[in-house]
Amino acid sequence: MKSLIHFGIIILISFQISGAQELISATYKGMQTKQQIATSFALPLIRNGAKYYHIKYTSKDARGNKDTLSGLMVVPDDLKFEYPRLVYQHGTSDCKQCVPSRYGVSGGEEGQLGLLFAGLGFVAILPDFVGMGDGRGFQTYVHAATIVSATTDMLAASASWLSQNQVFTNDQLFITGYSQGGYASMALHKHMEESFGSSYVTAAAHLSGPYSLSGVMRDLILSETEYLYPAYIPNTMLGFNEVYEIYNELSEVFKPEYVADIKKYYEGSISLSSLNSKLIQLLKTNTGASVGGRMLNDNLKSDIVSNIDHPINRILKENDLYNWAPKTQTRIFYCKADDQVPFMNSVVAKDTMLAKGATNLVVTDVNSSANHGGCVTPALTQTLFFFLGLQKITSDVKDVKTESDVYIYPNPVGNMLTIEGLTENQTIMIFNIQGQVIQIKLTDHSGLYLMDVSELKSGIYFLLVRTQDDKLLTHRFIRN
Repeated sequence: MKSLIHFGIIILISFQISGAQELISATYKGMQTKQQIATSFALPLIRNGAKYYHIKYTSKDARGNKDTLSGLMVVPDDLKFEYPRLVYQHGTSDCKQCVPSRYGVSGGEEGQLGLLFAGLGFVAILPDFVGMGDGRGFQTYVHAATIVSATTDMLAASASWLSQNQVFTNDQLFITGYSQGGYASMALHKHMEESFGSSYVTAAAHLSGPYSLSGVMRDLILSETEYLYPAYIPNTMLGFNEVYEIYNELSEVFKPEYVADIKKYYEGSISLSSLNSKLIQLLKTNTGASVGGRMLNDNLKSDIVSNIDHPINRILKENDLYNWAPKTQTRIFYCKADDQVPFMNSVVAKDTMLAKGATNLVVTDVNSSANHGGCVTPALTQTLFFFLGLQKITSDVKDVKTESDVYIYPNPVGNMLTIEGLTENQTIMIFNIQGQVIQIKLTDHSGLYLMDVSELKSGIYFLLVRTQDDKLLTHRFIRN
């Protein structure tokens, strides 16, 4: 009874968020066993298998009209427990169908992360976004309001299905995403805290996102800095035009020599990566370097530079996401050598949020030498260990995850790490920031436990303790 009452509350809150949007269908697409997921990710922490579903639900399109959107929902295959919900926002898509709901076919590979989250004991929600997947029109790329509506409506739609199918969730909600998804997760987190209070979100981790559109990203595009991802400029402009109707013809924004290929991408005949390659080649041929701002019509570019109230400047500012103060447990992870999303997005967010009174905010360069692609694994690894340290999986009988009463010291550590509060036959695992298992030990006594870490290289590590009753306790430490 407790579970049913609690789930009714979740559905009620979800309907308040979404305007009572409707689930159209939840199509079972497949499952993976605990062993299959553990093997795929080389991660021994997987606690259960997972089933995944293609979700279709009603929401609004870019113009506010009723539409059918889609996403991926992945649930643990062990229904004895109440699980936290976890929203994962996907990164920039190469095509309209390159989205989580298409997991299992070409383009849907990012949906595999949903199986990882579900295998770790979360109900995973992965929206495709407006204009993607089953949605009509073109994607509303880095447009905060439609990201929020697509996600909150999917949360409401999935809540009704979960309730009907005896998949129960508790009151925890985790939010994360990478790249465009880092922007999207920040948009959702901001909306949730400002609309319902900080207690509604358990924790959030935003990874390598372009939070400062009107500052860091605008300055990059208007500068003469070479940028090898010029396709992000038309992707952003095309997406904003779906909402704001900035122009009637692409030639009003871009020089003629770039319009044809941008139009092909808009119509879906070429992918974003193909467009990027073509634009780099054209920019180098026409101007000598891949400087994205050189695609813009000179008069338009001059107006954007000189007039802070230009419509495009106002739109960029309206969609900035750094100028607020999160109160719940929040992490921003980035890499200083990011070649696609400048790391200053995260630094600006940190400085502004702290100045506005943010609490429980930690902003970390997880690998200062990693580019955008190389940053994915360390950022996701730190996110997972952060979330697992707060996760609670419950039943009517007991908590499967409780607050940790295991302590480690010193931190930073030299050669010997002291672990206090262990009992006999507990499994201790040490992971590096790439998610690789470095050491596994089985305790042979209770009380203080000394662990030799002298062979570890200097850096950041995670220590996880798995108890006999499958509780998972996590700590982060630094090896000097």
